[in-house]
Amino acid sequence: MSKKPVDIEAVIHRETEKAVLVSDTGDPKDAQWLPLSQIEIEFGKSDVVTITLPEELAIEKGLV
Repeated sequence: MSKKPVDIEAVIHRETEKAVLVSDTGDPKDAQWLPLSQIEIEFGKSDVVTITLPEELAIEKGLV
């Protein structure tokens, strides 16, 4: 699997010191925890953020 970074658009549902709970559908039932140590979050003007993460993590969490 590739370790290249990918960008996804997602909604943050919860946040802790070490992780964020996000979904690409906006539905908390579809949400997955992502470790803050492996991602970068770009906040915009809406509830949707852009998250940059390793491609293999995105695939593992079903976000791509």
